[in-house]
Amino acid sequence: MLIGVLALQGAFIEHEKMLRSLGVDTVQVRLPGQLDKLDGLVIPGGESTTMGKLMNDFGLFEPIREKAENGLPVLGTCAGMIMMAREIAGSSQPRLGLMDISVERNAFGRQVDSFEADINIEAIGEEPFRAVFIRAPYILGVDGNVQILARHGDKIVAARQGRFMVLAFHPELTRDNRLHKYFLENMNI
Repeated sequence: MLIGVLALQGAFIEHEKMLRSLGVDTVQVRLPGQLDKLDGLVIPGGESTTMGKLMNDFGLFEPIREKAENGLPVLGTCAGMIMMAREIAGSSQPRLGLMDISVERNAFGRQVDSFEADINIEAIGEEPFRAVFIRAPYILGVDGNVQILARHGDKIVAARQGRFMVLAFHPELTRDNRLHKYFLENMNI
């Protein structure tokens, strides 16, 4: 199994370490040709506007969208969630638009408002997941066959639609590999 991690900016190294701890081979993706032969792709957190600009500069939007529409499972965390949304509130920034969700950027506040919280994610077990929220977005609404996986209070912070999964927080910054494992086991990889 080979999982690509978009490595333009953000927490891509941490995702690689988490995936390797699960016995998965990884490759950093910076160019379209690096998408070939992947069994899945992770779009990490970072800054979504910068990530979008770099994805555009390196010609990654259409190749990623095409691979995803043809069966490539994709996990997006934080900024990755923003990139995967069909709609971003108040923004026309470039995005992949892979999931029938609308998101609010920096919805929990600025960098100084970052926090950790225990959230319940039934799909990975009874033990709460200690989520790290850094300038985190959240999902304003879902359409189609989007399955809500978790909320923090009344805010949707994790969802899945077919082979795609998004998280508003950073599981790669914890020692808990349950969400990466869930992605690998349940996204038809």
